[in-house]
Amino acid sequence: MAEAESSVIQTVGLTKYYGKVRGIEDLNLEIRKGEIFGFLGPNGAGKTTTIRLLLDLLRPSRGHALIFGLDAHRCSYQIRQRLGNVPGDVSLYEGMSGHELLALLGHLRHSSSPRTEELAGRLDLDLGRRIGTYSRGMKQKLAIIQALMGDPELLILDEPTLGLDPLMQREFYHLLAEEKKRGKTAFLSSHILSEVERVCDRVGIVRQGLLVDVEEVSELKRKKVRQMELTFSHEVNPDDLGLTGVEVLRHQGRVVELAVHGEIEALLKQLALLPIEDMVFPEATLEDTFMKFYSDEVPG
Repeated sequence: MAEAESSVIQTVGLTKYYGKVRGIEDLNLEIRKGEIFGFLGPNGAGKTTTIRLLLDLLRPSRGHALIFGLDAHRCSYQIRQRLGNVPGDVSLYEGMSGHELLALLGHLRHSSSPRTEELAGRLDLDLGRRIGTYSRGMKQKLAIIQALMGDPELLILDEPTLGLDPLMQREFYHLLAEEKKRGKTAFLSSHILSEVERVCDRVGIVRQGLLVDVEEVSELKRKKVRQMELTFSHEVNPDDLGLTGVEVLRHQGRVVELAVHGEIEALLKQLALLPIEDMVFPEATLEDTFMKFYSDEVPG
C-alpha cells in the first residue's frame, strides 16, 4: 500500500484483549506528518498497549495499524528502520558502557550515529560509565539518545520524561521541538497534562481502553479544569463573592474550594479585590480535567 502523503500512523479498529481484559478497543487514529501527537490518559488506560501494537511487539485481537502506509505487522522490519522508540520500561545491558551500547545499536541498525556526542552533551550524560552505575534518570537519557541518534522520521515515545529532573525535561522538550521543525513526526504517550500542552499539536484522550476524544491542544487548554483552595480572613458565603468561571466544590467557614475552568486572568482580577489570606492552586491533573468532562462517555 502506498504511503499517504499526510499520514504517518493510521489505526483502523485496532483492538487488543488480554483474555477478557480490554487493553485497547476499536482505536481509530490518524497521525499527520510533521505533528507531535499526544496520547493522554491515566496509567492503565491502554497507552502502552497501543504503542506495543504499533511496534509489532503485540499482535492485535482485531483491526490493524499502518505506519508510513505499511502494515505494522507484515512490514515491521522496514518500519523499524525509520523510527526511534523510547519504551515505557527501559531495560539496558548494564554491563556495557553508554558508548558501547549505542555503538551496538548503531551496528544493528546498519547506520553510523554522528549525533550521539551532541545528544549526550545536551542531556549531560557520561557515556563512558557502565550502565549498571547509572541512576534511573541517566538510563532514561540514554534511552532518549538511542531513539534520536539515527535521525528517524518518526518517534514513538512512551512516558519519555519519566525520571528526568525539570532541567532535563526542558532540554528534551527543546530537542522534540527541533525535530518537529525538521519535519519529523512524534507520537508521545503521557499522563501529564502540562507536558502534552507544552509540546503537542493534537491530543488523543484514552480511558479504560477506549479513545474518548481527539482534540487540538488549543481546545484542550480551553477545557482545562484546576482546583483552587482559598482561605479568607473571615467566614464567607461563596454566593456573595461574585466569582465567574468557577464551580464551588466545598465550603467550610473561611475556606472555599473551587473548580476553575479555562483561562484565569479575569478570575485573578476578581480575587485581588477580596480579603484572601492564602491560596493553594496546584497544576491541573487528569482527574480534575478529563474525568469531569468525559466520565459519562465511557461505558462501564
